[in-house]
Amino acid sequence: MSLTLRVLAPDQSVFDGTAEEVILPSTTGLLGILPGHISMVTALDIGVLRVLIDGNWNSIALMGGFAEVEDNEVTVLVNGAELGNTIDASIAEAELEKAKTEFVQVQDQVNSTEKVKAQQNLNRARARLQATKSSN
Repeated sequence: MSLTLRVLAPDQSVFDGTAEEVILPSTTGLLGILPGHISMVTALDIGVLRVLIDGNWNSIALMGGFAEVEDNEVTVLVNGAELGNTIDASIAEAELEKAKTEFVQVQDQVNSTEKVKAQQNLNRARARLQATKSSN
């Protein structure tokens, strides 16, 4: 028994295939999905979706969205996503360092909008780098 996983971003279908297990970065923590899981809808945070295919874990960096589980089908609708094996680790690491620096620079600012943007950029950069390290 397997799951059908679809990861859809506004501009592309990122993944469409079968999986043995899916781990989602929900807003309340990591959520594991196995065949036979109850129907549900959950909000997703910026993070890494992990998918088990033929005994190998693969990663997809997600930029927040929603997931629906129903009848062994997992549909993930996100603001953006990238397959971990397509992300250049050295570029992702440089982007993370830049995001960390920008985050530190806005901590003393009164404008909370800039702080929120810097935190989101940091989370995105961290997710992209994590996706490169956890891909097989």
